[in-house]
Amino acid sequence: MKQKKMLALTLSQLKQLYRNELPEIVRIAEQSDGTESFKQGLSEFITGQTDAENEAARQIRLLIEYDGQEVHELSTDEQMTVSTLSLLYEFLTGDLEEDVETDVFLDIFQQFKRLQFLATPLPPPQRVKAWTERWPSGLNEDVQLIRAKNKERILHALIQKIEHRKNTVSRYHFEEGISYEEKFHLVEEWWNDFRFHLAMAAKSPTELNRFLGNSLSAETMYLLSRARKKGMPFFVTPYYLSLLNPRNEGYNDDALRSYILYSPQLVETYGQIRAWEREDIVEAGKPNAAGWLLPDGHNIHRRYPEVAILIPDTMGRACGGLCASCQRMYDFQSKRLNFEFDSLRPKETWEKKLRRLMTYFEEDTQLRDILITGGDALMSQNKTLATILEAVYRMAARKRKANQERPEGEKYAELQRIRLGSRLPAYLPMRINDGLVEILRTFKEKASVIGIRQFIIQTHFQTPLEVTPEVKEGIRKLLSAGWLITNQLVYNVAASRRGHTTRLRQVLNELGVVCYYTFSVKGFEENNAVFTPNSRSMQEQREEKRFGKLNKEDAFNLSASLETALDPAACIRQFLKIHHLPFLATDRSVLNLPAIGKSMTFNLVGITEEGKRILRFDHDGTRRHSPIINQLGQVYIVENKSIAAYLRQLRAMGEDVEDYASIWNYTEGKTESRFSLYEYPDFPFRITEEMSNLEIAE
Repeated sequence: MKQKKMLALTLSQLKQLYRNELPEIVRIAEQSDGTESFKQGLSEFITGQTDAENEAARQIRLLIEYDGQEVHELSTDEQMTVSTLSLLYEFLTGDLEEDVETDVFLDIFQQFKRLQFLATPLPPPQRVKAWTERWPSGLNEDVQLIRAKNKERILHALIQKIEHRKNTVSRYHFEEGISYEEKFHLVEEWWNDFRFHLAMAAKSPTELNRFLGNSLSAETMYLLSRARKKGMPFFVTPYYLSLLNPRNEGYNDDALRSYILYSPQLVETYGQIRAWEREDIVEAGKPNAAGWLLPDGHNIHRRYPEVAILIPDTMGRACGGLCASCQRMYDFQSKRLNFEFDSLRPKETWEKKLRRLMTYFEEDTQLRDILITGGDALMSQNKTLATILEAVYRMAARKRKANQERPEGEKYAELQRIRLGSRLPAYLPMRINDGLVEILRTFKEKASVIGIRQFIIQTHFQTPLEVTPEVKEGIRKLLSAGWLITNQLVYNVAASRRGHTTRLRQVLNELGVVCYYTFSVKGFEENNAVFTPNSRSMQEQREEKRFGKLNKEDAFNLSASLETALDPAACIRQFLKIHHLPFLATDRSVLNLPAIGKSMTFNLVGITEEGKRILRFDHDGTRRHSPIINQLGQVYIVENKSIAAYLRQLRAMGEDVEDYASIWNYTEGKTESRFSLYEYPDFPFRITEEMSNLEIAE
């Protein structure tokens, strides 16, 4: 049966489908005198299969094993009972006490149908190529023509905004008596200044709609109005709004819109959003959820032994735009992050506090990697960023010098990697100016002397449509400073459409960007609209990403070349040409698990009444973790959306759901190995095994 028809079945129609296509399962249910008898009958049925040890049979056994068990759901911190096959028994025997979603029985049906087929054929290269070529980038001429018209419309709207501004001391104002043509010329010139876009960002639904040519629907405007009344921030720059397509023809901009327009679920839950990453919750004098003791405040976040995140008390605590599915929405809700730029300027006490924060890194035995983010690291002014980098340099130098006095086996890890986390290369590429490039170049030159080996801009491009001529130039400038650029993608529904991510990899690789992570959307009900099931991540990994896979030797050689290449873009293009690859599959598909870290190692152990999959996760065995994982045992997560609901959503977006038919079969995952570039280099000495700043209750 076609997916489209199956997704529309009623419960009675679905029961008939079971009778027609899974008569043995129905017979076992009807001959059983209860759930336990039914599960026993299923076990015997599976044992009698021709290949009783294949993946499909193992999956049914796992559902049988977990049915009736109580598990601890980590994200909600609550106990829940798994009752997948109990529900199936009640459904097939007519004993369901209340209406249950068809989604749960659709998924169970698919699991039993897998027993009838040996394996699902992988899509051929031509099919994946066709999916990939559907998606234009912002470098496409037709896309640029639409955006030129968008820009012109927005420039006129900006003139009106400036004319009505009360702030006459702003650098962006019109002198008395100048003509409209002169005003237009000024605004066109200011467009190339990133500060202009921050000053003129849309901060209300009405302004947002005006910049988009009043193209938003009444329903959307009502929703955004509700969001504003609840205190949700709005902040979208004119540049980013010019990337959207308000016309009924031309390119599909769903991947852009889903990042700036709020969903009903997000608006409804704003104010009650809980922190998914519980290790981000810091209490003075107490270890975080991962067991790490941190300085007072919210400046350092930590999950792993080797790396910690630094969030400065500067403009870097802000962003160049608010992403609708951002993990920091919790912090915006609590007002720790905001768009009040004046209040975020460095206070006199910041430099003193920065020295104290650097002491944390200096005196820690294991930290070798610092990720400066926020907010957004590049939102800090050049002078402020230079101050932060200088503090990092001095800390690293002191730590290295102190190591000379420590004996072998007791030395501390020295700083090897520094990363700046920023979405501005995509959101506001004008930020990458000559002053910034010079700061980055100068820092790398002197920091390389004291042993820091990796200098990385960790950015976030969500769609090839974000890659514009301005972005291309910004990337060129960053690479010219000697820093590598890596990308992490949030695998939301729009980004998960067939071929979309392979196209993004292609476009970024061409410009010299190396893909790093493809993150599953995390969070609770607030992110339901944008959540993509992890089975789709596994489907993409095995059916689409496989065409860019590298063997271990090639990955090592490419990594070594990138670390020394003067032109990473040329290096990547040459590598792709020699190895006949369409893109580099250097990114890992992962979910950020609360307190545990990134992993995509899971098994399906149950399905809820709503059809949401219950996954049992294990931690990523390829890297070191906080010892707290030894106390956590097995980790269970209920996904945010059923497979059926996801497919219906894709269909509503115009996708052919038959292209996704194999998604049901992906019931287990394994975390991919890390690309060689992302492995920490070996030290020329032995460091201590002691972990400092760690406190784990017995």
